[in-house]
Amino acid sequence: MQIHYSFIIPVYNRPNEIDELLQSMMAMDFTDEYEIVIIEDGSSETSENVIKTYSDRLSISYYQKNNTGPGDSRNYGMKKAKGNYFIILDSDVILPKNYLFQVDDFLSKRFVHCFGGPDDAHQSFSNLQKAISYSMTSYLTTGGIRGRKNTMGKFQPRSFNMGLSKKAFEASKGFGNIHPGEDPDLTIRLWKLGYDTALIPDAKVFHKRRISWKKFYIQVNKFGLVRPILNRWHPETAKLTYWFPILFLIYTLFSLVTAAFGWWYFIALLGLYFVFIFVGALAMFKNLAIGIQSILAVWIQFYGYGTGFLKSYYYIHLQKKAPEKQFKALFFSK
Repeated sequence: MQIHYSFIIPVYNRPNEIDELLQSMMAMDFTDEYEIVIIEDGSSETSENVIKTYSDRLSISYYQKNNTGPGDSRNYGMKKAKGNYFIILDSDVILPKNYLFQVDDFLSKRFVHCFGGPDDAHQSFSNLQKAISYSMTSYLTTGGIRGRKNTMGKFQPRSFNMGLSKKAFEASKGFGNIHPGEDPDLTIRLWKLGYDTALIPDAKVFHKRRISWKKFYIQVNKFGLVRPILNRWHPETAKLTYWFPILFLIYTLFSLVTAAFGWWYFIALLGLYFVFIFVGALAMFKNLAIGIQSILAVWIQFYGYGTGFLKSYYYIHLQKKAPEKQFKALFFSK
């Protein structure tokens, strides 16, 4: 099978990020032709002028549409794309120069209809972004269960770095209207249709993620809200690991209560855990500030996800509420 690649990139009010992404694509060492499909999802601050500066150097198709969310915008782009294999990226990523070479090398040896790749922090990112990246990817947090070389089984790609064949897209109808959570939902539906997924460990992107503590909290809280909904839609995929942030919060509360009565053992273990977080981040980035900020990032990650998960589980699984009515903000109208 001859693979022709189309990059699918939705964007919403982020022209500066598109500029950085296109700069990184200019530097890629892949020599075969590929196209870039950018979908402006109802932005008030468009990327049109930025894209014009690259139009004579990159094969770019640019579409503007009403705001219907990233999932529907990706579907829109895949319908317009000319390639037979789609590479879906978020606008806030930067590609290493060998990215597409690594993807093509893997697929030429082991073709799969859907793949995902890991993410990392670029050296140019801020300390806060590096701390957040560490909390979301470290083995010491829930980030350690994805994006690693030993995660080769039922891997759930994420849409900041995801590949999808045209055949699989047409069979699945693409992404649903939930956000976030549209990527694991698509992956699970692909499994049910008989398509395999895989991790390409060397197809790494540099992912900015959120650029403030408040935005990071909102993001991980939404992740927590979404998971019980996905478990309701696809009960066979529910795992104990999704409860880890809740268990962490319970243990934290228990530690504080017991410490108030003079029992310091449990809170000492909690402190030791955060020492490991600090040391791990310090060893990775060689920066004291990032080590300290990583502790806060992990706490926000667990608290935001855990409280969101608990709230959603109560309404969706115990109260049997309809997700679209209970959490309207998580669903886009097409």
